Amino acid sequence: MSAEEIDSYLAELPEPQRAALEDLRALILTVVPAAEQCISYRIPAFRVDGSVVAGFAAFKNHMSYLPFSGSVLPALRRELRKYEHTKSALHFTPGSRLPDDLIVRMVRMRLEEVRDRGH
Repeated sequence: MSAEEIDSYLAELPEPQRAALEDLRALILTVVPAAEQCISYRIPAFRVDGSVVAGFAAFKNHMSYLPFSGSVLPALRRELRKYEHTKSALHFTPGSRLPDDLIVRMVRMRLEEVRDRGH
């Protein structure tokens, strides 16, 4: 499992999804530059200290950011009102990307959660 697997995943995507997820990947890596890049549950993910702290995926009609936590999205419920989401994924499109500060905040929240739990 490696960054090359994510490279392969992205290479299969059409534009503008590829560019949007490449930008998201770069942003996540600014927060966790030493993260292990891998594929987890068949999606690109970023592992820190053995726990996945962020991930993303492309689908036919949208893309998703996944915090790999059951508490990150509910904690931001008010801020996420205007976005489509499920319990575990925040949806967006190339034309309506998620704000960088929101992504950074979610990655940091998950990272703090992982460090607090010691796994």
